[in-house]
Formats: sequence, C-alpha cells, structure tokens
Amino acid sequence: MAQGVAGESAMGHGGTLDVAKFLHGLPFTRFHIHLLVICSLVTFFDGLDFSLIAYTLPYLRESMDLSDAMTGYVSSAAFLGQMIGSLVGSYIADIVGRRPVIIWCTILSALLTFATGLANTPEMLIVLRLIGGLAIGGLLAPAWAINIESMPAGKKALSVTIIMLGFSAGGAMAGQVTNFIAPYYGWEGVFFFCGAATGILAFALFFTMPESARWMVAKGKPAAEVLPVLSRFEPSIAKIGYSEVVLSDERKASRKQDPLTNLMELFRGTLAIITPLIWLTYFFSSFAIYLKASFGVLFMEELGIERTMAANLGSIGGIVGAIGGVLLLWFTEKRGPAWIAIAPLIGIPLALWIGSGLLLGGPLFIPVILAGSIMIGAGHAAVISITSIYYPSAVRSTGGGWASFMAKFAAVAAPILGGYYFLADQRAVLDGYLFTGLCLAGVVLGLLVLSVFAKRLLAEQAGEEQTAAEPATA
Repeated sequence: MAQGVAGESAMGHGGTLDVAKFLHGLPFTRFHIHLLVICSLVTFFDGLDFSLIAYTLPYLRESMDLSDAMTGYVSSAAFLGQMIGSLVGSYIADIVGRRPVIIWCTILSALLTFATGLANTPEMLIVLRLIGGLAIGGLLAPAWAINIESMPAGKKALSVTIIMLGFSAGGAMAGQVTNFIAPYYGWEGVFFFCGAATGILAFALFFTMPESARWMVAKGKPAAEVLPVLSRFEPSIAKIGYSEVVLSDERKASRKQDPLTNLMELFRGTLAIITPLIWLTYFFSSFAIYLKASFGVLFMEELGIERTMAANLGSIGGIVGAIGGVLLLWFTEKRGPAWIAIAPLIGIPLALWIGSGLLLGGPLFIPVILAGSIMIGAGHAAVISITSIYYPSAVRSTGGGWASFMAKFAAVAAPILGGYYFLADQRAVLDGYLFTGLCLAGVVLGLLVLSVFAKRLLAEQAGEEQTAAEPATA
C-alpha cells in the first residue's frame, strides 16, 4: 500500500512521473536490499584485492629483499593507480552509466590481481599494482553514486557506508586469506586465489547489476527506458503508463559532456566551498587510514607484536571500524556531518597515547592499538559516505571521483613517507602514530566547518525545489 501511495504522489499533470518523489517516498524494498548486497560484494572483492599487498608485504620483503624505500613504492603503486582511475572511471560513469563501469572495472581487477602473482621483480610488481589500482579506483565512485541515487530519504549516506563496509570486510579478509594461504603456497598463491574469486563475481554482475534510474532521468533517457528500472522497486509503476519522467529536486547540470564542464559543476553556488572542504577532510582521513593499511602489520611487528597476531589485529580493527562507521551513520545521518567527527575525535588521544611510547609492553597496549584502529576506520567510512551526496545526479559520480582523486594524494604519500620516515626503528614507528593523531585532528576540523555550509546548501536546494513546483500549482 505504501508503495502505491508513493507512486501516486509522484505523478504530475499529463502522465508525468517525478522520479525524485517516487524514490523519496518508497519504503525500504527487497530491491534496495538486492542493490546493497551486490554493491557490497563488489566492494568486498575490491577491498580484498586492494589490501592484499599490505598483508603480503612481510613475505614480499623476504622473497624480493625489498629495501624500506622500495617497500614504500610497492605499497603506493596501487594508490597511484587508484588515484588516476577514480577520475577516469567516475567521468565515464557519468557519461555511459554506473553499471558498465562497475562491471568492467571488476573484470580488470580480477585479471590484474591474478597476474600480480606472476611478478618476479619489484618493478613488475609495481607496474601490475599500478594498473590494478586503475580498476579499483574506477568503480568506487559509480558504486557510491548508484546507491545514493536509489535509496529512500534518510538512508543515502548510510547506504554508502554499508557498501564500504564490504570494502573494509574485504580488506580484513585479506589478512585471513594471507595467513591461510601464504605459509603453504607463498604470496603468489594469495593473488592467484583472490584474482580467480573476483573473476567469478565479475561474471555474475552481468546478470545482477542494475542501472541508476536517477542518472537515466538526469541524462534525458525516455520514460520507456526508465520505468522498467523503477518497476524493480515497485512492479505496479510500469502499468500506469507515464509518458514523461522528471527530477524535481535537482537543478539541471550542463548538457556539455567534457571533464572540465563536469568539474565546474562541482563549484556552483555553495558547492564552491563544500567541494574543497570535502577534499581536505577526505585527504586527512585517507592519510591516516592508508598509513595504517600499508604499514599497520609492520608497525605492530616493530613494536613487539607477532606477525600473525598483528595481521589478526589489523583484520579485526578494519572490520569493526567499518561496522562502527555504519552505526555512526545510522544514528547521525539526519543530524549533519559534524556528528561524524565523534570517531576521529576519540581516535586523536588514542593515537597520541600510542605514539608517546608509554604503553609499550603494558596490558593496555594491544587494546588501545585496536581501539585506535577502530576509530580511524569508523571515521573514514563515515567520511566516504558524504563525498558524493551533495551533487546533482548528472555529475554525482564525477564529484565522488574528484574527492577520491584528491584523497589519493594522501594515499600515495602515506606509504612513501612512511617508508622513509616511519619504518626505520621503534621510535620512527611511534612517530607514525603521532602523525596519525595530527591527521585525525584535520578530519575533525574539516567536518565541523563542512557542517555549517551543508546546512546552507540544503536551504538552497529546498528553495529551488519550491520554485520548480510553483508553475504546476499556479
């Protein structure tokens, strides 16, 4: 009954369906669950393939006799590829759709992860991880976009956090897969196994991955193409016979289809302030999370924690942090981005406490390291959820892609600087934790300022929607 009411309230004059109101008024349907599950599987295998290098690094250092500097280059190669891929994939997704980009990036990720197991030199490893990063970076912004564009009101940012829980779960599983396979089949066997598993998912996506209805309307697709997609949320919508579909809650983006025009759309009105704030906040959060992701196991080994235990702690911290991000968004999405700052705010004193060296060898050492890891992960998951939410559907993927691109400067810098400055000895590792505390402080500051301008943007959008509705009610 609720679904039918949503469809009726979305109908305008002359058989026009307001897709924005239709999707906004829906309850949480089985197809929403389908979308979340399939996108979470995509990000799970994305996170698995991406994080393998962090957990196989101890084996790679022994096998290839990697120096500290070369270890940093090997770790940063995938980040650099992801940085470039985030721009290319997100732009293509705004042109041809979310579905094809997600599918083909998953196929490429599978092939390149498998091929990484064939690397026999550090240089070959760097090249394969660089190209593999292109595919991994290319699909995340489209995956964020299709969920934001499909979910009911109040669940958009939460949906992004849920699918990125898949990414974190995949990253955590990378530690367990490495512990299970590497001692018997070497680091090569880890990449062979994970590449093959991702390939199976890629095949399944051809039959299960939908397209975004909002994107289709924003791009001027006819009602005959949009309605079959909407009918997967509410089957009766296809029988009503709408001849036109519109979006009442979005300004029209430029019809020009070039990267510069799409970029300029991210700076219209209040977005001129919001976009840089998103970039800055995501940058600081990424430095903290990728320093941990790249060298967390090595850091803990240097501080006296056995390798397998360190991998287990990294896995547990990653998955619990991601779940914490979901819970954080569950309670705070309607209250604004300032509430996201709770997790990094708690993480600051924990990181500084570890970095002080006062906990070494004590009973609180492992619990505090685990708690700090969880706070970093929860905050990062929540930050990701807001990177695409403020943009129109026609350029939403581009918005997420540019945020990811800017953040990946930190992701590339973290393992390189970490290799030079935070791996030499125990004191250097402790300095790495102190630096993480400073990054978390940057996250908190960025979120607090962003919350002020997010309220202003929402007021502007409400005014535009009211103006658009006036001619129809006159």
